[in-house]
Parts: sequence; C-alpha cells; structure tokens
Amino acid sequence: MTDQATSDEDGSTAGGTTSRRALMLGAVGASAVVSIRPALAQTAGSVLNCEIAVPERTRAGNWITADGKTVASGTKGAFPPASRAYKGEEVKRALNGSTLPGTDTERSRAYVNYIRRLQRGQGGFTCFASLQMPR
Repeated sequence: MTDQATSDEDGSTAGGTTSRRALMLGAVGASAVVSIRPALAQTAGSVLNCEIAVPERTRAGNWITADGKTVASGTKGAFPPASRAYKGEEVKRALNGSTLPGTDTERSRAYVNYIRRLQRGQGGFTCFASLQMPR
C-alpha cells in the first residue's frame, strides 16, 4: 500500500477534488462572467430598440378592439391600426402605465392589450417576450 490517495482520470482524488481542478473551474467561471456581461449589456440595448407592429404585418389593415383582438376594418368601437411600429422602450413604458406615443389613453390600452395577447410565431412576440425578462 502507498500513502498517496488513488486518483481518477479527471484529476480528483478519493478524498475530494484537487486544488488544481478547483483552480481550473474558478478560471473558467471568471472568464465566463467577463464575456457574458458585455453580451447582456448589448442585449438590453437591442431589446429596447426592437419593434412591435400593431397589428402585425399579416393582419395589416385590421382594427384593434379594446380587449386587444383584431377585427375587420371599420368595426364600431374598435381602433384603427397604429401608424407605425412601436419601439421596445415605448412598449415597456406603456406596460408600466404610460401611453404609447401618438395615442390617447383608450387607444393605447387597446394596443397594449393586443401586444399582451401576442403568441409565439406572431410578429413582435420575441420583442414583447424580451421585455418581460428580468434584467
């Protein structure tokens, strides 16, 4: 018998992880933090610049009801489509109680309800989902 602990192929000993392996894991973790932080900052900026059309292009011309559904143009009580797509930053403010630019309170609420109803595969969904992610 020897006094040394037997070691596996991965460098760990029967008694626990060697300090070399711990140092390697620490170095990998530190480099991951350094490379991820700039990416997160860049992503946060792009999320605020993404756009959401109301309604999405495939439903262009449709009007928006107060509860956010799309209906045929000219439907009584519904709002005409937005004249432009809204930036993520504008939508984020509207989700927090502000109104969308160029709208009154009721129209903004209808547009925000439309945005909240977006589902995967619809134009603007990825932008909306990104706004919901905690930073």
